[in-house]
Amino acid sequence: MTSDTTHTMFGAHSTAGDILDGIDLTGRTAVVTGGYSGLGRATTRALAHAGARVVVSARRPDDAQRMLAGVGGVEVDELDLADLASVRTFADRFLRDHPTLDILIANAGVMACPETRVGPGWEAQFAINHLGHYALTNLLWPALTAARTARVVSVASGRNPSWRIRWDDVHFERGYDKWEAYTQSKLANILFARYLDLVGEPHGVRAFSVNPGWILTPLQRHLAVEEMVAAGWIDADGTPTPGLFKTAEQGAATQVWAATSPGLDANGGAYCADCRIVGGDPNESGGNPTDSSAAARLWALSADLTGLDLVH
Repeated sequence: MTSDTTHTMFGAHSTAGDILDGIDLTGRTAVVTGGYSGLGRATTRALAHAGARVVVSARRPDDAQRMLAGVGGVEVDELDLADLASVRTFADRFLRDHPTLDILIANAGVMACPETRVGPGWEAQFAINHLGHYALTNLLWPALTAARTARVVSVASGRNPSWRIRWDDVHFERGYDKWEAYTQSKLANILFARYLDLVGEPHGVRAFSVNPGWILTPLQRHLAVEEMVAAGWIDADGTPTPGLFKTAEQGAATQVWAATSPGLDANGGAYCADCRIVGGDPNESGGNPTDSSAAARLWALSADLTGLDLVH
């Protein structure tokens, strides 16, 4: 572990642009899932401004092209994370055109949606937020390892000790709760990064999970105004509660930091927030000793569900 990763010059109010000030990403390739809206768009713009070639995956490519008009160094390609055939097709196209992948930011997601079944009956939040990104990472593995110093960033959320994986019913076939399904998927994002770093480090692939903080973006599209008012997020007029939310550029900072910071070259598997590590190795202060075994269990389950385990 490097010595200065829990205390950095950046913090909660830093923006993605601040993180990349002075960093030249020319010649490097990044994939940002959902990189055309909210946090993803801020991330894409920052990486492209720093010189990276950014491939933005989008379920609605026409919308993505419109949202990213005028941003140089960006290409848009179709990807539906809920459909493994779409994931495979996207990966095949990427590998055909790009020999290496330096940065993969698993940013796309859905939150607190009504009960929805995708693919072979999978619960949509677990499928889109976790399984789709798990499959994508496995299928892009040749390009990630070819980069020799690749980073994978899994965008999670603010972790709560009460979160759990419903191991005996991950698809909520016995009673659906939209928030339990969401937090399960976000815990899966954290555990995924933990195990990916373990198996990826020998190949030069390091992985991190991040909490971007509170940001009002299209992620809240499934929430009624009344629900957000009751939660104290906004008032009856839709005005955000003062001091509660970051801007999209501030929210994107931690994932950009995890993807590019030279100070993290010797790190991996950690959970990050406000541009610092807040949960790392389970044997160190701030780590969760149950994470490593749960991460291995989740990886095995994901491999079984998707039929993919290309990193082993």
